[in-house]
Amino acid sequence: MNRVFSATPPPALAAERAQELDDDDIDALCEAVDAAILDGGGFGWVKPQGRSVLERYYRGLLLVPERMLFVARHRGVIVGSAQLVRPPRNNEAQAMNASVMHFHIAPYARGMGLGRMLLDEIVQCARAMGYQFLNLDVRETQTGAIALFRSMGFEQWGTHPSYAHVDGRMLRGHYFVKRLQEQSRIAQNGSDTPADTGRPNSMSTRALTLYPAIDLKDGACVRLRRGEMDDATVYSDDPGAQARAWCDAGFSWLHVVDLNGAFAGHSANTDAVKKIVANASVPVQLGGGLRDMAGIEAWLEAGITRVILGSVAVKNPALVKEACKAFPGRIVAGIDARQGLVATEGWAEVSDMQATDLGLRMQDAGVTAIIFTEITRDGMLEGLDLVQTAELARTVSIPVIASGGVGSLDHLAALKRVAEETPGIEGVVVGRALYDGRITPADALRVLS
Repeated sequence: MNRVFSATPPPALAAERAQELDDDDIDALCEAVDAAILDGGGFGWVKPQGRSVLERYYRGLLLVPERMLFVARHRGVIVGSAQLVRPPRNNEAQAMNASVMHFHIAPYARGMGLGRMLLDEIVQCARAMGYQFLNLDVRETQTGAIALFRSMGFEQWGTHPSYAHVDGRMLRGHYFVKRLQEQSRIAQNGSDTPADTGRPNSMSTRALTLYPAIDLKDGACVRLRRGEMDDATVYSDDPGAQARAWCDAGFSWLHVVDLNGAFAGHSANTDAVKKIVANASVPVQLGGGLRDMAGIEAWLEAGITRVILGSVAVKNPALVKEACKAFPGRIVAGIDARQGLVATEGWAEVSDMQATDLGLRMQDAGVTAIIFTEITRDGMLEGLDLVQTAELARTVSIPVIASGGVGSLDHLAALKRVAEETPGIEGVVVGRALYDGRITPADALRVLS
């Protein structure tokens, strides 16, 4: 879907995440919901609720971190909605699952493809957030929705014989699941034995994601010590080959940083990043020098899965919010700190803002995750700052990715132990230790699985 960022007329058809609703949006949404209820589907309600009840519901919904509201628009007017629901922190056993709830398009707006657009937007967001499976359930009478779900790759795995009681009738409900990641496996016939992929079981409830770092300086793959550009070690002059090597090693993500871009304030290693994207068989997240919507959109259209916004998170939070609204699930905040204080401009400047304060602001802006780096440890191989990482993960309700200082398997094992007590920690970025051979990919994946 093409998104428009200027004051031009809205597209005829659009689907997007809604992080705020004005009075006109509320009016239109309430009308669409009541129309869907009258038509017999989309909600637990069986009778229209009216404006006051629905407004309170949706105003409250926007305050719930685990729920993301998506809307479908026809000529700018909301005509349908759905919710992407993330599992709560205390449900570690289902941390790989997200759910779609209250999916509906008003009867007067059907037949234009809005349902497909809305569902696709939710699927892409859930996939970018790293969820492995997307679940939903639906009344047997909603035949149009069932056909849509099946056409978009959802598999029916079960039926509830007494799912809903409507107008004196007991209705069945159908349960569907969609696999979001290639390595995920849907169990059949009650079997829960994972396929033998030759790598650790990615469905372990507390498995952490390892993001191998590809830091780019002057077109080459390097690692810095403490973020100093003058203290760089070159590990490869072929970024595309390095991307292939990490993919072949079994990693499920690549973490790329344009170091020149971080200092210059705009993308500087464009050719190198394009080579990485062309050679990668897994999702790629990119940071460094992204300061405007044009740059963010260009890289996402070029094949980057998620962009990392660092300095701009401090200096232009409105841009972060705009990007999160335009590209839900694809914006990550990079919080780099020196002894707890946020650093910007390629770590060259240190602000007076605490990392936890910025984390809360970024959560409110709608970012899908936070990458936290303690600069004084980065590239030093002396271990992560587990205290600060855990503090941030306990402060926010979105995933936190640790970074800076991993030098041994013991460091990864220590992070794993902390993550067991702090479910908000989702993964870790590792660089120099992998390049130096201090840690092998197989051993690292085993420890984090």
